Amino acid sequence: MKTGVHLSDVLSALNLGDNFRRKLTLSSVLDINSDTVSDKSAQSLEQLPWTFLRKLMMSDLNARNVKCAQDQPVYNCSFTDANDDSDAINPLDLITALFHCSDPFLQQEMVSKMSICQFAVPLLLPNCDTQQSTLMLWAIRDLVKKFRPHSLAGDRTFLEGRIVEIDIPMVSFVRLGESSLPKSQTLNKSLSNPHQHNNTFVHRDMECGDAPRRISDGLVEVSWYLPSGSTNNDIFTQPVAIANLRGDGRLFKTQISFLCQTSAAVFIFSDDLEGDLSTLNNRESRAELFLVTNSQSRTFNMETLRATCMKHKVKETNVIIKKKQNDAEFVKALRSHVSDVIGQNPNNMKVEDMAAAARCVGIVVDEDCTECANGRAKAEGITGNIHDVVEFKKDQLPLHGEIWKQISQIEKERCRMRNAGKDIDEYLSSLKTEETKLREKQQEKAFSKAMGKFIVGISESGTQRLYFLKWLKIQLDTLSRHNLSTLREQYKDCCRNTPQNKKLIADLDEQISNCSLGPEHFFRELGQIYECACSLPESNPAQQQVQHLPALCAQMLLDGFPVELVDGDASNIPMKWIKEVLTQLHQLVDTKSKILVLTVLGVQGTGKSTLLNTMFGVQFAVSSGRCTRGAFMLLIKVSDELRSELKCDFIMVIDTEGLKSPELASLDTSYEHDNELATLVIGLSDITIINIAMENNTDMKDILQIVVHAFLRMKEVGKKPRCLFVHQNVSDMSAHESTMRDRKKLMEQLDEMTKVAAKMEKKEAYTKFTDVMEYDPDKDSHYIPGLWHGTPPMAPVNAGYSEAVYELKKTLIDSLHTSDLDRVNAEGFLKWTDGLWEAVKYEKFIFSFRNSLVADAYTKLCSEYNTWEWSFQKEMNSWLLERVTTISNFGMTVADDQKTHLRDHLNKMNTEASGKLDEEEKKILQNLEGYFKSKDRSVALVVKYRGDFKTSVSFLRQETESSLKSSLLKAVEIKEGLEQVNMIKNTTTKKIETKVQDLVQSCRKRKGDLSNDDLNEEFEKMWKNLVAELSSVKFQKLNVVKEVLYELKSHFLTKSGDVHKKMTEADFKIAGQKKFTVQKSWITSIIKALTWKNNPQPLFDDMIKDCESFVSDTAKSNKTYHKTYIKEVLNMIDEKLKEKKIPLNEECECELKFHICYKAAVEFQKMHDRFVRDSDPKIRLAQSKEKFLEEFKDVFNHKDQCLKKAAQFTQDCLTPAVKDYITKRLGSDIADAMMTGDEGVDYSTRTHFQFALLKQLLQEESFEKLKEYTRNYKTFVNEWILDRTIEKIFLGDDWQKLKMKHLCQVVLKVTDAITRAKEETEENTDMKLFIQKIRTHLKDQLAFQEDTFFIALKKVNTEQFAGNLMDSLSEMQQSLSDEFKCPTSQEDLRVAIRQLPSKPHELLVTRLCGCGEQCPFCGTPCEAGGQDHKTHFSSMHRSQGLGRYRFEDSQKLVTDICTTAVISEVPFKDSETKGEWHPFKRYREIYPDWEIAGDTSLETSDYWKYAQMKYNEEFAKYYDAEPADIPADWKVLTPTNALKGLRKSFNMDDKSEKVTPAQS
Repeated sequence: MKTGVHLSDVLSALNLGDNFRRKLTLSSVLDINSDTVSDKSAQSLEQLPWTFLRKLMMSDLNARNVKCAQDQPVYNCSFTDANDDSDAINPLDLITALFHCSDPFLQQEMVSKMSICQFAVPLLLPNCDTQQSTLMLWAIRDLVKKFRPHSLAGDRTFLEGRIVEIDIPMVSFVRLGESSLPKSQTLNKSLSNPHQHNNTFVHRDMECGDAPRRISDGLVEVSWYLPSGSTNNDIFTQPVAIANLRGDGRLFKTQISFLCQTSAAVFIFSDDLEGDLSTLNNRESRAELFLVTNSQSRTFNMETLRATCMKHKVKETNVIIKKKQNDAEFVKALRSHVSDVIGQNPNNMKVEDMAAAARCVGIVVDEDCTECANGRAKAEGITGNIHDVVEFKKDQLPLHGEIWKQISQIEKERCRMRNAGKDIDEYLSSLKTEETKLREKQQEKAFSKAMGKFIVGISESGTQRLYFLKWLKIQLDTLSRHNLSTLREQYKDCCRNTPQNKKLIADLDEQISNCSLGPEHFFRELGQIYECACSLPESNPAQQQVQHLPALCAQMLLDGFPVELVDGDASNIPMKWIKEVLTQLHQLVDTKSKILVLTVLGVQGTGKSTLLNTMFGVQFAVSSGRCTRGAFMLLIKVSDELRSELKCDFIMVIDTEGLKSPELASLDTSYEHDNELATLVIGLSDITIINIAMENNTDMKDILQIVVHAFLRMKEVGKKPRCLFVHQNVSDMSAHESTMRDRKKLMEQLDEMTKVAAKMEKKEAYTKFTDVMEYDPDKDSHYIPGLWHGTPPMAPVNAGYSEAVYELKKTLIDSLHTSDLDRVNAEGFLKWTDGLWEAVKYEKFIFSFRNSLVADAYTKLCSEYNTWEWSFQKEMNSWLLERVTTISNFGMTVADDQKTHLRDHLNKMNTEASGKLDEEEKKILQNLEGYFKSKDRSVALVVKYRGDFKTSVSFLRQETESSLKSSLLKAVEIKEGLEQVNMIKNTTTKKIETKVQDLVQSCRKRKGDLSNDDLNEEFEKMWKNLVAELSSVKFQKLNVVKEVLYELKSHFLTKSGDVHKKMTEADFKIAGQKKFTVQKSWITSIIKALTWKNNPQPLFDDMIKDCESFVSDTAKSNKTYHKTYIKEVLNMIDEKLKEKKIPLNEECECELKFHICYKAAVEFQKMHDRFVRDSDPKIRLAQSKEKFLEEFKDVFNHKDQCLKKAAQFTQDCLTPAVKDYITKRLGSDIADAMMTGDEGVDYSTRTHFQFALLKQLLQEESFEKLKEYTRNYKTFVNEWILDRTIEKIFLGDDWQKLKMKHLCQVVLKVTDAITRAKEETEENTDMKLFIQKIRTHLKDQLAFQEDTFFIALKKVNTEQFAGNLMDSLSEMQQSLSDEFKCPTSQEDLRVAIRQLPSKPHELLVTRLCGCGEQCPFCGTPCEAGGQDHKTHFSSMHRSQGLGRYRFEDSQKLVTDICTTAVISEVPFKDSETKGEWHPFKRYREIYPDWEIAGDTSLETSDYWKYAQMKYNEEFAKYYDAEPADIPADWKVLTPTNALKGLRKSFNMDDKSEKVTPAQS
């Protein structure tokens, strides 16, 4: 034995020094890091262990063939023989070092992978520093082997079990002294068929096998030969364990002693027959000794051989001499002796029984550690009481059995409503009651003893918990294996021979399910304990007792345990449990939980789990019980170095139950089950591997159909996962080239299936497979050879299999580097899972807005779009305001060419408007495109709505263009309408100027000084003459009633003669003065059972009220009447009729419009009369007499007029214009303040707005308000926003602040205009000319009033006048500031806001009411983004009774809710169905524009259930109907339930708050 080399030296050279105490863990080995898919050979000794582990975890047959790319010294020179120039490390040293540095669970996984590769595994692990060996019982404990001894070959039954628990004879091979025979090579040949050679044991001719062993001498490896039952292939007919001691046995007496006590035979390889063989003299030895020597060795002597045999009691027949025969003959002889040993009833010993022998000779047993012993004891505390698995599950795990299955069926029935009768809510209520009873049944059973012990076990610290769970799995597998093997054989026979016997197959399947027992069943029970507790009231102590459970499960997920996502037996997800587990996971990792999801789909038994285990080294169950049922998720950590590149913290691998499962194929629901599972896992995944076994073409087509449907559904919700096809069991290594034709054919099949699926899903736009997912047949097709190289159980993994899987893994990881999609975190994954599973349960896979993640993404998009839309509207409103101001100033400024017609200016402005709109539209479209190009993951979920929003942009532009041009035309027409008034004003002004100027000249010519009285007297004479001259000037007074009637005639031009007969002033007056009452004969459609029920009067009353409000606001302005006002009223009536979808005949329409327009005419007449009175030149002249007298005296006396004229211009012209400027801009600013303030989120989208409004209604508990909301939605919203606006600006002083802001802005603009006018004017100038220049600079900012009687009779000093104007401007600013600061009451504020030209609440209503459509059944408003969308939708529908629906026979209000009705068999009828019954399920045939997502979740509809329950009598009375029959479970609802339902419907954060009713 070499001396001087210590274990610590080797570990240090391999960079494993720290890991001797702080062991490597399985999760650290499985982490995804930069070396995971590296093709580079190890560049240094430090990299060797990781290269070996990486290959081993992928079951690579070449894992032991590792060496550095460039040799480098392993040890210091002093440790190396002088004649030994090898610097390589022996594979056995590497394996020994790694087993010393690995924790017990990594050791188990290493043994498992080594065994799969048919590598020998350590039985005794030496420590060359302490000379202490360890029996690796725990490391081997998890090995499960399946074989068929020849004694069972007839009935084709396999034996399966843990290798440590099976009675198998062990035959040991040792070397004593020198031996010229290569022991390990000889063993490899003995255990291999000629056509299937395995290097089970490392030997000198392997790569680095000749490198000197430093730390592995004394290692005992073991391998098992297990027969397959085939006479032609099997070397041994019975199983046998082959142990191999490394190094000279004379130096390892402890190991020899152990082997002699535990082996059936010990074969001694030795040429040194004269040497010390005393090691063999073991009194405790039970083994038969065999001596193997080489007659060709130089020391061979037959006499010596005989003496040795006698001395050590070796039978002569047990001597094997290799003579000159070839190796084959020698191996054959060796095999013969081994066969004889195992065939003669040898002393068999289980590996687990060897522990006693090990302890006797001083060998440490790895299972003797405290944690392992405690874990075993705790597990046995549970399994020790299991005598009958079925009974144990019923007694100790009762919650997840039949009860959970029944609850799952109720959940699906509640969603699918297959057995519902006519009374949906009663049926739903009965399902709820049934579920409650089942939960109560669960609660009665509470915690069982076994579950109590299980929870204690998983609550232990890390290592202790892992031991407990592993022991539990081991013991449960052993318990259930015997029953299952028998049942599985019966099941296979039944499926093979009598597939038509569905009942027997289903019965056997149930028995298999009942007999299966593993840790997953305990975790299922844990989930049900949690779910059951969550169904109790929050105050119940049982809820608190289970709060810690999800965190335990989350920790296990982090530890690398697979956690069940879909319960395969109940076909359900325990969503509350999974939600909390993932939430806890998110918190455990400090919210660093970005996940990339990878799933595998394929036909059962095609090696999906094996593929994942090989690819990632993980531990999905590969059937010691059954194939995977349901779906399991497992987390693989991504190293810190790769997180930013892969954009995730973990890769979540989901292993699923196989599609086309024979266990389900016989059942009627088989296809449905496969569809659900495929939709779920494809929906969850970022990358989906479709696993196809090449030999089964029929199954492949079936699974592809399912897969194409699932991908199509995901495309519809904006998720486009990457797809890889893996073709397994491909024998030809040039498969990729030779299968080009097959790939083309597969592509054609996929395209054809896509067309068929698209037709079924009513999405015919998709014609190719690549339309619905990312798939490149050349890059995304992988061909993998068969798993085994030869015939199991002795076949190792095919090297080609591992290599192909490695290439697949490499492709996957590389694709993650290039993927630009953002990853979801655990919470996002949870939301997506929740919504997706809801969609699956509803069988409504195009689930659009019901899914919370999609809803979040859509809300986010709407919020962004609304911001762009508001910016667009503000910009265009600002542009319009400037142009309307320019029109109002037309003819009053120097720059205006008086000869140019006003209409030419209008044409120019219209062209300018189109250009401006192009520019602003382009901005929104660029923002939209930028949004959809962003890497935010949520964008993909709403990509299907891109077209809708583009259409909305186009619609917004068209609407705005129409509105702008209409406003410009209206401004021009009004300006033209004032032509007479302005002409009179201008004529009067000129006359006054002339008269006063003449009087001044006349008086100055008179001799002598004129006294003040004289001047007064002269002025009085002149004034009388002026008044006399103006007595003939009169405004033409309009008869507004006649004007309106004229417009009505034009409006009704296309109507029948009966309508035209009524076009008389008398009829018009009568219709307007009497109360408008709806006559039954006016309603054109017969409404028998639904909607208004013969009482549409309230709808018309609301309409009349809204129109009167509009007229009242318009008539308050200081304007004359213009025909555009009555046109607006008529447009308003038409819009409201269209909005309410009221079917009218001509008589009704005529009466309604006559009534509204006559009242409007009366109001407009008053407005016009007031304007005429205020504009009468004689009246205005009388009011200004004193001012002109004073001016006359000043001019006569040569007094400076600058100061006075500056003050007059400021007071008469600037101040009204400034106030007008501020008033016109306040509305938009207030709306902006509402959207950006503390409560801005309430106005960000229609969804947020609806939530805020309904929440307040709930708190106020007012039937009147609720009635108004349901009856006249838009009007109610208008008033509600107005109230909130007043409240906000009143409390925040926003009214004053905004006025002050605009005052400062406008004063700066006027100041600038004065300065510019001064620069453009000579030192002494005409005052009027100077003022005109100021107006010119402000023509698009300030709307100046026609300044009648502003006269200026002399030139002024420009500098002085400009200075006086600046002073007056400052005084005006101060005065207005003082005025604005005065407190305003809320009522005054209401009046002021209502009188604003641009009303903030109306701007918000336009933004938040969107298209204005309401659900045809319940009246809930549409929440879709933009104005012009293809489909209307709402997050929360009401009970249809609140939409006035009632039962035809009883007249009772209906309690059905739209979202429930559309998935039921119930019919409806209304005006659109022409009174015929039509099934709700096919409502889109009648209302194609509405999408009502089916939803029977009781919580989401609680809000309106509570509302109808609380105000049932009031609504019935108001609707002239009978009260509804309220279901029993509605009657217990509280405001808190209603709020929870509201939050769930609108996908708002759930806060445990209670509703506090508003104080009355």
